[in-house]
Amino acid sequence: MATTLLALAIASTGLYAGFMLIFLTGIMPALARLDDGAFVDAMRRINEYVPKAVFLLVFLGVVAFPVAAFLVPADGRSETQKWLVLAGMVCAVLNHVVTVAGNIPLNNALAASERTGEPASAVRAAFEKRWNGFHVIRTVLITASFGLLIAAGLN
Repeated sequence: MATTLLALAIASTGLYAGFMLIFLTGIMPALARLDDGAFVDAMRRINEYVPKAVFLLVFLGVVAFPVAAFLVPADGRSETQKWLVLAGMVCAVLNHVVTVAGNIPLNNALAASERTGEPASAVRAAFEKRWNGFHVIRTVLITASFGLLIAAGLN
């Protein structure tokens, strides 16, 4: 059971890290080239469509599987492996803290701005740099989590 949980932790964390990395290196740089109105509209639409069932399953698995892998006893698990799983779990949890405390409130403010009629330039100025800053942090955290869990699986 512990081996299966660690494999699920690695798989879900790898999928999420890949999603974060693609957003960081491909999607956000592409959106940065848009004018203010197109940028704001594109981010609003992305924020409407991303949090669906498959995404939420991976998002929750990123924390649930490392926690389960850490808590389920495993015969023959080395101390190093335990610490690597714990460190991977902590990075995944911190990723979620950044997401929930940083990115989601900005996403919510972006959505709310659609009803206020605030100019797209002001909306973008309040959103883009801060959102990207939080996104860099959470991408680094989840990528570290993925690497630590892989290392645990190899030990």
